[in-house]
Amino acid sequence: MKIKNLDRLDQPRTRLLQQGSRNLSDSELLAVLLNQGSKRQNAKELSITLLARFNNDIQKLFGSSHYDLTQFFGIGTVKASQLLACFELGRRLSRSPNRKPIIVKNSLDVFNHVKSMFSLLTHEEFIILLLNNNNEIIHSHRLSRGGLTATVADGRILFKIAFEYKATAIILCHNHPSGNPTPSEQDIRLTKNYRKFGEFIDLPILDHIIYSDFEYFSFADEGLLDKE
Repeated sequence: MKIKNLDRLDQPRTRLLQQGSRNLSDSELLAVLLNQGSKRQNAKELSITLLARFNNDIQKLFGSSHYDLTQFFGIGTVKASQLLACFELGRRLSRSPNRKPIIVKNSLDVFNHVKSMFSLLTHEEFIILLLNNNNEIIHSHRLSRGGLTATVADGRILFKIAFEYKATAIILCHNHPSGNPTPSEQDIRLTKNYRKFGEFIDLPILDHIIYSDFEYFSFADEGLLDKE
């Protein structure tokens, strides 16, 4: 049955207009975005099927790719692109600048700050956080984007950006999509080299956080920043 043939009170768009978006279920919100279903299912049924494939986990759905979405009968390139655009807007909203400055006191503060940047990524990215004398984050910059297992951070670009923003300290951050935040030999070597150069020019590397969706690794907490 097409959605337009359902009782008006059961139509997601009608419910949204009458009761507000916050009163809709996840599947109803998806149905509004999809607008139309397929020959087999209306938009509401297609949304339920879509969510079920991701175990009714919105985070997993947000981490899906264009290919993942278009595997569903009734979701073509246009609908998949619309969904991905909505997912990205949600991510950007979650990391929109706050009026209150973000002050870094420990590694957990860093983890919480970069969560919205790294959450559910299926590839590696390298981000630097630039701080002032009060340990306030004055700028976050994505230095590089890599593949499934690695990304390369150019030290010349890193310190150039830090100079441009007149930073007094730097925190390195990158993610491990595998879910295992243990640093590789390359991670350790890179951090060591940047720390040494940072000390030489009086621009210290305070920490290097390796992020996964459920835990993180801090070089500072583990004492690795002090090791030669």
